[in-house]
Amino acid sequence: MAKKSVSLADQAYEIIKTNIINLTYPPGMPLTESMLSEELNMSRNPVRAAIRTLQSEGLIVSDYHKSMTVKEITDKDILDIYQLRELLEGTAFRKIFTDGKAEAYSYRIEEKVVRMCAAEGDPFQWELADANMHMEIISIFENERINRIYESNLSELVRMGLYSVRNGMEIHKTDENLKQMVSFMRKNDYENAFSILQKGHFHTGKDSALEGAQP
Repeated sequence: MAKKSVSLADQAYEIIKTNIINLTYPPGMPLTESMLSEELNMSRNPVRAAIRTLQSEGLIVSDYHKSMTVKEITDKDILDIYQLRELLEGTAFRKIFTDGKAEAYSYRIEEKVVRMCAAEGDPFQWELADANMHMEIISIFENERINRIYESNLSELVRMGLYSVRNGMEIHKTDENLKQMVSFMRKNDYENAFSILQKGHFHTGKDSALEGAQP
């Protein structure tokens, strides 16, 4: 069966979206069709289609004068996203223990942490691996609706995570903390394991992101 070809609009969308998420195009950066067309070596039509999609997803915003910018990351954005993470993952993490699956999940989460460690030299790939680790935690719900809520915010989660790294969150230290969390999970020690997830990961990430956010 022949491979389905990817349209130029889809290619433009993926490239621009990746550049926004990995902060190549940082929050607040002005964008124009001509600039993006030149960078991508494409005509304006596929670029325009990609922009429309990214505007609908909220990653590109326009003002009354139709000027386009990459969506800022504000204090409220960060607080809202981390509140969502703590509500979902905090409940999921407790369920892992109350369902008697702490040891089993420790191995599943450890696999994701190993991938994070392997990507320490590439913050973008590390953030993608980190997102997969968090998805593993909420998989305990076996609830596709919850998965979709999380996935719909994935671009902002990764973007904010990179923002945290740029503003002081240490990747290696975070990985070491998560290894310790896995160790506590193996011992069925919920209190210490959750303390690492909450204070060493959520709070550190949120505080670091807030350092550089718009008020």
